[in-house]
Amino acid sequence: MATIAETEQDFSVLPELPADVFTAPLQKPAHVGDDWLEPRQTEYSSGDDAIWDDLFARQMEVLPGRAATAFLHGLEKLDLGKGGVPEFGQMSEELDKLTGWSVVPVPMLIPDHVFFWHLANRRFPAGNFIRTRETFDYIQEPDVFHDVFGHVPMLTDPVFADYMQEYGKAGWKAMRYNHLKALGSLYWYTVEFGLILEQGKDLRAYGAGILSGPTEAIFSVEAESPNRIMLNVDRVMRTDYVISDLQPTYFVIESFEDLFRQTVERDFDRLYRSLGQSFTYANTAVIDVDNVYTRGTQEYLLRGGRCSGAKPV
Repeated sequence: MATIAETEQDFSVLPELPADVFTAPLQKPAHVGDDWLEPRQTEYSSGDDAIWDDLFARQMEVLPGRAATAFLHGLEKLDLGKGGVPEFGQMSEELDKLTGWSVVPVPMLIPDHVFFWHLANRRFPAGNFIRTRETFDYIQEPDVFHDVFGHVPMLTDPVFADYMQEYGKAGWKAMRYNHLKALGSLYWYTVEFGLILEQGKDLRAYGAGILSGPTEAIFSVEAESPNRIMLNVDRVMRTDYVISDLQPTYFVIESFEDLFRQTVERDFDRLYRSLGQSFTYANTAVIDVDNVYTRGTQEYLLRGGRCSGAKPV
C-alpha cells in the first residue's frame, strides 16, 4: 500500500531537489553548507538566558491543566526549566536515549526539503537565536524558545517521535506531487496547533505554536470562539490556516496512536492525485463530514482579531 512517505527514498544523504519542484526561495548564509546547520550553538549571554527563564516561567503559569501530559512529562525528562537556554549537545544526549532524536542549530527558517531531510533522520532543526525584550510577546520567525520549549518535549514521546520522522520522509512525496501546501496544512494543524482529547474527556494542547504562547494556550482549549473538530486528514489537508493570529479552528486527536494511524497508514498517492492546487475550505468552515467537538462562535475573528484588539474569548 502507498503510504505517507517515500519508502524507497535514501535519506542517508541529502537527496537532490528535482528541478520541477517549487519551494520557497531562501538565501543561504555563506557560513552554512547545504545542510544549513550552524557550526555550533550560539553562546547565549546572561541577558538571553534571562529572556528564556522569563518566557519559561510565563508559560508554566498557564500550561498545567492545559498542556498535553506527554508534553509536561517531556519538560521534566529533559529538565528544560533548570535555567537558561538549554545546551543542545547535552539535551540531544538525553533525547537520544529516549527516542533517538537530536536537536541541531540552524540560522533561520530553512528550505522545506532540508527540513524534511533532517526530520527523516530524527534531527530537529532549532533556531540559533532568541527573541529580544522588544519581541518578547510575539516573534514572526521561530526562535530557540519556540523550537526547543514548544517542540522538543513532544519528541520524548515514542509514538509522536515516530510520527515526526515519518512526516519528514513524507515531504519528498509531497514535493513530487507539488503539494507542499497541503502537507504544510497537516503540520500546522497537528505539530503546531494540535489538540488532544486525553482519556476521552480532557482537552489538552500538544502543538508547539500553542504551547509556546500564553494567550493561545488558554484560547485553544477554553475559548468559545474557535471550532474544535476531530482530525480528518483528508479534510485538514484541504483547509487554509492563519499565520499571524489565533486559530479560528483547531483539530483534535484521540491519541498519538490515532494521529499516527490516520497519517502514516493513509494512501497519500491517491490523496495527492485528488487534491487541487488551492485550499478547498476556509479556516472557519464547518462542513457536513466534520465530527465536531465544539462549534465556535467565531466572535474573536468577527470582532477583527489581533489587529482590532479584540478580546480572545
